[in-house]
Amino acid sequence: MAERLTTLDASFLYLEKPDNPMHVAGVLVLEPPPGGLDALAALVEARLPLVPRYRQRVLAVPGHLANPVWADDPDFDVEYHVRRSALPRPGAEAQLLELVSRITSRPLDRTRPLWEVYLVEGLADGRVAVITKTHPALVDGLGAVDIGEVLLDPSPDAPAPQREEWRPRRLPSGLRLVREAVGEYVQRPSVAVETARHAVTDLRSTGARLTHAAGGVVRATRSALVPAPHSPLNSTSGSQRRVAVARAELDAVKRVRKAHGGTVNDVLLTVVAGAVRDWLLSRGQAVLGSTSVRALVPVSVQGEEEAAPGSRVSSYLVDLPVGEPNPRVRLARLSYAMRGVTHHGRSVGAETLIALTGFAPPTLHTLGARAARGLSRRMSNLVITNVPGPQMPLYAAGSRMLEVFPVIPLAPGQGLSVGITSYDGQVYFGLNADRDSVGDVDVLADLIEQEIDVLVETAG
Repeated sequence: MAERLTTLDASFLYLEKPDNPMHVAGVLVLEPPPGGLDALAALVEARLPLVPRYRQRVLAVPGHLANPVWADDPDFDVEYHVRRSALPRPGAEAQLLELVSRITSRPLDRTRPLWEVYLVEGLADGRVAVITKTHPALVDGLGAVDIGEVLLDPSPDAPAPQREEWRPRRLPSGLRLVREAVGEYVQRPSVAVETARHAVTDLRSTGARLTHAAGGVVRATRSALVPAPHSPLNSTSGSQRRVAVARAELDAVKRVRKAHGGTVNDVLLTVVAGAVRDWLLSRGQAVLGSTSVRALVPVSVQGEEEAAPGSRVSSYLVDLPVGEPNPRVRLARLSYAMRGVTHHGRSVGAETLIALTGFAPPTLHTLGARAARGLSRRMSNLVITNVPGPQMPLYAAGSRMLEVFPVIPLAPGQGLSVGITSYDGQVYFGLNADRDSVGDVDVLADLIEQEIDVLVETAG
């Protein structure tokens, strides 16, 4: 029997629109690989058995009688999914980010497995980049990883994986899919109800579901019923994206935390808030003492010193005090706000998000994408994901990974999303923006780095 998509993953597919793709992207910058791009391409192909779903595609049931199923792609072509590109000289970062922007703007082909990897050479100093695109429906479960993570090893001399011969199973016929769907309905009538619920996506329908929800869901939704402040970050999104990046030293962020209190996540939110403040001022926007921007902030809740992200996740609706000019006061206010949302019910935990939106988060960054997609744009102005990563070097085909930037999709009606991750002593910001409404996202990235310097100065 073919494996069926969960209602949660099917909903995620149904809600995607051609001009608003939902894939999560990542940019990995590597040292010059000993074997060149050929070694990296061979590594991708050899690691595919570790992620069997990456050779399967979504197959719809005739008449939409049930959720789609996963089926082996008999025409799977690894060369279609692993593509090569090169930057023109001098291979500057701006050229790489323009390529990332174009790649991120294009939706994945629904008739093929829902992922792509771009191997890019021509970066300055002989470096190469790996750009990944993965649909969240493909990444099954919080503990799962995407193809980019499968490529990485803790040592440069990790043994090369053995190639495995793969024989795809025959595609199930339409008649078989219908027969299996009817059989499921006969055995479990509730399946029909679950399948129909994928259409429930707006706040009104969510409110109806909340009458039977747990108290934690009710509290989270009550907080969110207050509309998010009006902001230039909210507009009708176009189909084109612009990607920018920023960096910080993790030790510097920790020095700020030690000097002023709070958590590393509080400091990073303060940095984004200060940068958004300066960005609004640069656009001639009025910024008053009461001005705020509401962020949906999914974060890992394990200890900050742990080397790798865990499966415990909470999300918060946080009003960033962009009207506060003093960075120390801004940090104090955000630290207080983060404690408040935890204690007073504004936490939107992973289970709560499922009840609110019908979505189950597959990975920590895509949790933010799922949350933003399911919740009305009335609730927040932008999404900020923060995922602590390993604090040791990782390697792909013997090449050390130097930097890694997450690029999370935009929620409908939002012009900016911010992905943050830490790796090997550094913090990396990936900013994904609508090209029409937030075309100057590179200014915002520069302001993030300036805001970090300001906070570090306040820490002495």
